[in-house]
Amino acid sequence: MSLRCAFLDTTYGTGHERFRLSPTPPGAHQRLSWMTPGQRWALITAWNPAGERQRGPWNHVAQARLQTAAGAWPQRPALNGSGKWAEPALLLLGLPATEALRLGREFRQAAVVWGTGRRGALVWIRPEGAHAERFWAVPVAPT
Repeated sequence: MSLRCAFLDTTYGTGHERFRLSPTPPGAHQRLSWMTPGQRWALITAWNPAGERQRGPWNHVAQARLQTAAGAWPQRPALNGSGKWAEPALLLLGLPATEALRLGREFRQAAVVWGTGRRGALVWIRPEGAHAERFWAVPVAPT
């Protein structure tokens, strides 16, 4: 499975509020608590840089560094993925896309998920720059 397929096949969010990235908009009343109109948000992890598995202790140290690097931005514990690819993440509220990209680069991530309201983007981080694929954040039941 390609990295892009893996990112699009997973769920994101907090333990109680999960979503998938979809080309189809959610129903009018389908929204997660942090997805209010105009509210910027990002989901970022420090685990498994560039999609390559790291040992647990390494990941835990990197995630703690990310939490510190995110500084004063409002944070909530989050989770990217499920099963063997479940990775602790941070839901950062109010974060500008440029800052999400900076954190993703600093922690060598292949991509970050960034959004405003119910719109989400899979922002690919490449040496030559970033490329965003725009989607809708469609709520799903937690698994």
